[in-house]
Amino acid sequence: MSEGKKLRRGFGWLTVLGAVLVVGGIVGLVYTGVATLTSMLLFGWLLLVGGLVGVLQAVQSRGSNFFWLGVVVAALNLAAGIVVIRHPESTAEALTMFAALLFLTGGVFRLVGSVVVRGPQFGWTLVQGAFGVLLGLFVLFDWPHSSLYVLGCFFSLALLFDGLGLIAIGMGGRQMVNMVSAATPGDQEETHN
Repeated sequence: MSEGKKLRRGFGWLTVLGAVLVVGGIVGLVYTGVATLTSMLLFGWLLLVGGLVGVLQAVQSRGSNFFWLGVVVAALNLAAGIVVIRHPESTAEALTMFAALLFLTGGVFRLVGSVVVRGPQFGWTLVQGAFGVLLGLFVLFDWPHSSLYVLGCFFSLALLFDGLGLIAIGMGGRQMVNMVSAATPGDQEETHN
């Protein structure tokens, strides 16, 4: 198999993965509550796996100065993972509150910074700040009900845009490989045979 065919196949798989992520993102936007719980459970399992890996690393580093630090970090990851898996709704509420406060404070800093500095991006920074404040207030005023959809919506949008990016890379990469293959006489003979 020629290099061109291998590259086309690889870019094709990127496009397929992108399409799967786009479908997952759209389904998540339709069912934001399920996406929120799914993302919380995934987060909890990732914390558990990270804690187990941390325990193994701590055991391997016995006798070093970082042993106890590794044990503490691993224990915290394990405990947090168990809490998130056992109480995904409460975790979603806490993370939604945290996200709302981040949007609110980030928006306020952008607003104040844009007014004080008045740099070349004054208008965009002002709009970003206002949007951050409005988003933070919107999530806070509807809290704890907003925790049912906010994280799932963000998770689904991330899947959707990551998928669109992979589709663009896959399709663009295939087109570039086709253009290079068409310009290279040796590759062209292999594709015709």
